[in-house]
Amino acid sequence: MSQKIYKTLEIKNLKEMLNKTKKTYSEKTAYKIKIAEGEYKIITHSTVRENVDALGTKLIQMGLKNKRIAVIGENRYEWEIAYLAIVCGTGVVVPLDKSLPKRELEILIERSEIEAIFYSKKYEDILKEIKKNQNNKLRYLISMDSIKNNDEIYSEKELISMGEELINKGNREFIDAIIDNEKMSIMLFTSGTTSLSKVVALSHKNICANLMDLGSILDITSDDTFLSILPIHHVFECTVGFLFALYKGAETVFSDGIRHVIENLNEYHVTVMACVPGVYERIFYFIRKQLEKQGKLNEILEKEEKLKKFSMDERKQAFKEIHNMIGGKVKLLISGAAALDPKIEERYRLLGINIVQGYGLTETSPVVAIGTNKEYKVGTVGKTVPSAEVKVTNVNEEGIGELIVKGPSVALGYYNDEKATNEAFKGEWFYTGDLAKIDDDGYIYICGRKKSVIVLKNGKNIFPEEIESLINKIEGVKESFVFGRQQSSDKENIKLNAKIVYDKATMKNTYNVETEEKIYDVLHEKIKEVNSQIPKYKAVRGIILTQEPLIKTTTNKIKRQANLDEINKS
Repeated sequence: MSQKIYKTLEIKNLKEMLNKTKKTYSEKTAYKIKIAEGEYKIITHSTVRENVDALGTKLIQMGLKNKRIAVIGENRYEWEIAYLAIVCGTGVVVPLDKSLPKRELEILIERSEIEAIFYSKKYEDILKEIKKNQNNKLRYLISMDSIKNNDEIYSEKELISMGEELINKGNREFIDAIIDNEKMSIMLFTSGTTSLSKVVALSHKNICANLMDLGSILDITSDDTFLSILPIHHVFECTVGFLFALYKGAETVFSDGIRHVIENLNEYHVTVMACVPGVYERIFYFIRKQLEKQGKLNEILEKEEKLKKFSMDERKQAFKEIHNMIGGKVKLLISGAAALDPKIEERYRLLGINIVQGYGLTETSPVVAIGTNKEYKVGTVGKTVPSAEVKVTNVNEEGIGELIVKGPSVALGYYNDEKATNEAFKGEWFYTGDLAKIDDDGYIYICGRKKSVIVLKNGKNIFPEEIESLINKIEGVKESFVFGRQQSSDKENIKLNAKIVYDKATMKNTYNVETEEKIYDVLHEKIKEVNSQIPKYKAVRGIILTQEPLIKTTTNKIKRQANLDEINKS
């Protein structure tokens, strides 16, 4: 368990968080929003809270008290204000994945009994159609883009103005609303098909426990600038990127997209970012290419080795020119949702760039463990946050078992799904489905998903993620998916295979091969090299090549069953 380092503000719910921090951070910038190139709109923390109060007041007046209200769209100020206005006194908020196709969106609206939805303009036609369906309860369509209410479409901006008028006339229904800290206030759908996805029920207590934990171990202040980049409906971005920034009185800026991450880091002088490993790999290779162009790579590598035992601050000063490539102000990069290559992690830190890995799940609000300035070990996800407790069960001879968690940030369960709740929530403990080992110092190593483990005839367990990480290091490989395939002659004899997504341009430039046959030959030889690094029983015996990306969730996690189904069809 990580030790608390910093004094934190005690909060029981998000409404209390907004109220307690309003005066402290009142005139500090909460959001810097790009209007045009070089032109920005500044929104203070005081304005944020006024907008939330006004919108919440109007929503209650519209008859939405204690109702389910959804939010869908890209990361933006209006999304965050809608979320807070719903959850801080109106009803239950249901963040929806912006990448959902119409039919899946329709099913989720029905399943969660949504009565109103805030949305970005691109969803307007779809939602108008869905609203006509008699199987759902949808009454209000609220546009984040419209300036005025019209016909069947309400404008978020106008609702805020109307709410301000109500408050001026003495309406305090939202302002004085009492929050039940332990009641379901947030409904989050897990990734998967709409028929199989579970609805995680979270409370204010869950989220606030996580915010206080993070505040007590991470060096974040009101002088920091957060870059919002991951899909905001996902609890990782929602808690760590959005709510945590407000809790600490920091500034939030919105990314123009993954391809623009480096220019955004420079444009806004970002200090904090929570993102996935793929983005950090992109940044790492950008830095490397710049150094190669300047003819400085070998010089920097030698310097890294010399300064290996220096402090992070000393290395930051020594490699100032590299820090300037990514804005010059980066203080903390948090990697989550998947494993970051330990070699890349180590190289960042050798340059004095403070990158840490975290681990969590929707069901834990989300952060269970995270590396900190004080407690850090490469290749681990750090130690548990102060209020959480973990252990591993059914441990094998390698010390690996299923990670289980307890603490105030553990969800209430799965909404309307007693069977799934009973399977995963046992007493105070939540069974994560992740396999892990914990070293003597309390650092956690995540080994893979329990469901994705491949069991061989000899009883050996294979963690596909381990082998995928080795394959993904091959130049020209974008990503890979390792799976077990039964041999027709012996159905109990499973051999490992890998589906490899390759980059055609890299194959040509690096290996001078263009035909599928030649590309196969090159990668087959490279897989032999991978096999030589691992025990024989883990060796990959067959490969499938493609240029099509693997099927993944919106946070870039491989959907194993979906990819396996696709392979079996072909």
